[in-house]
Amino acid sequence: MSPEKYKVAIVVDPSMKDISIGEETKKERPFSSAMSSTGVFAAISYMASAVLLVMFNKAALSSYRFPSANVITLLQMLSSCLILYVMRYFKIISFNNDRSKSEHNNNLFTLVSTKRLFQTIPLAFTYLFYMLVTMESVRNINVPMYTTLRRTTIFFTMIMEYLLSGQKHSVLIIFSVGIIILGAIIAGIRDLSFDGYGYGLVFTANICTATYLALIARIGKSSGLNIFGLMWCNGIICIPFLLLWTSVKGELEAMLSFPHLYSVGFQVVICLSCVLAFMINYSVFLNTTLNSALTHSICGNLKDLFTITLGWLIFAGLPFDWVNVMGQALGFTGSIFYAFFKYKGM
Repeated sequence: MSPEKYKVAIVVDPSMKDISIGEETKKERPFSSAMSSTGVFAAISYMASAVLLVMFNKAALSSYRFPSANVITLLQMLSSCLILYVMRYFKIISFNNDRSKSEHNNNLFTLVSTKRLFQTIPLAFTYLFYMLVTMESVRNINVPMYTTLRRTTIFFTMIMEYLLSGQKHSVLIIFSVGIIILGAIIAGIRDLSFDGYGYGLVFTANICTATYLALIARIGKSSGLNIFGLMWCNGIICIPFLLLWTSVKGELEAMLSFPHLYSVGFQVVICLSCVLAFMINYSVFLNTTLNSALTHSICGNLKDLFTITLGWLIFAGLPFDWVNVMGQALGFTGSIFYAFFKYKGM
């Protein structure tokens, strides 16, 4: 979730219709058009912040053995809303596409109108459900198979883009996506032990992810909210439910008795995790809006390669398997093909 850039310069083709993003305006490009330099920057920003976020979350959950991932998610959401409120208070950002229509008060409960808040409920609930299902699926399936099944999100994303916006992709794009999925299957082939419940949870998470990504641009246009406004609504709607969930499960109580709670090292890790979570959420919205939900999914696959590499180097404990390496390499090759075809507008 990150917004250092208050103004994004976007070069556009005058023949295409406007889509506002914050203070600036970009044009909606055809589905098969090439990525702009700003789109490339958004994709790289997402991958960089995602890899770093995984590393700090891994440090908190594994190195310090913090007992609850849901509490970390709650802290990240609270931090995000705090950062957004401060930036909105000092008029650094606006929550609306049309800044002249922005609310002129700083009341916490009226920064976004009730009507607009209700418009974003499907987006927020999809995100919340995705988080909860993901946490449960990780508990019921091994990591290699989890990673393999999660990469099929690309396939679900293509379907959701077609159903929600009629978006179609070229044969070359479909070919590159097929290579990525094949690589994922090969990477996890040694762990293809069937678990119906676990598989069902992962595929449910995939559908939620694909729906969430496809809804971002759609709801942004219909509600008149920009990236920051959508992030604010996401947090405001999800925080009460996540707070209730962690309270009922006793995770908040477990946090208070955590032995490293007042350790400076642990607090630094959590703070950096919250900042990176803000950056990644901002880059998710930016990447999905400037590029597409499918491009964002491909970036997620590229991010996985760097995450696995860094995780193996920093945390160790990851068994080396040539079949897995071949699958990862094939998936990476498919991602490179996709990036090339997309950048060239093929």
